[in-house]
Amino acid sequence: MGITELTVHELIEKLKNKEITHEEIVEAYIKRIEEKENNVQAFITITDKGKALEEVRKIAEEVRKGNITNEFAGIPIGIKDNICTKGEKTTCASKMLENFISPYDATVIEKLNNENLISLGKLNMDEFAMGGSTEHSYFKKTKNPWNLGKVPGGSSGGSAAAVAANMVPWALGSDTGGSIREPAAFCGIVGLKPTYGLVSRFRFSSICIIA
Repeated sequence: MGITELTVHELIEKLKNKEITHEEIVEAYIKRIEEKENNVQAFITITDKGKALEEVRKIAEEVRKGNITNEFAGIPIGIKDNICTKGEKTTCASKMLENFISPYDATVIEKLNNENLISLGKLNMDEFAMGGSTEHSYFKKTKNPWNLGKVPGGSSGGSAAAVAANMVPWALGSDTGGSIREPAAFCGIVGLKPTYGLVSRFRFSSICIIA
């Protein structure tokens, strides 16, 4: 079984057992994105390869020194593009925000950064999360990785498709009226919409996790 076919828990176990390295994990997912993104079209913005590798090397070195001890350190993740990420584009899949660079992080991104996760990019969605198929993005139409002639659901279709295509082991999305649960079902993965208030929605709409 290849690295990108493993669950997050399996990745963590293999890291603990020194069967794989943090660098190998990120490199494997970058390669997978290069192989699959042209067909699936799950990302609006892909993190620069050099930046992601430099970041994971720094994290891995700190882990080896014992300065970072949390188990999620160095694990890749994808972020729905309605979640603010400081210094990076947050477009909400709209032409209106095509060049918007967020001056701050959403609270959930701050928490991910504190855990030293590696973002591999911002994921496609229906514009302003208004849609159920991810066909209504200004930038592109995301495909269902199981059948490229089908939709992945929406509005978090990019998040669901990226996970189903093994381009990220998990992803963040948002769900108000089914926007994670539907694409998770369409793409044959698991989607979680937490109780309102359990996870901060500051600087974006309601959060969900897909894996």
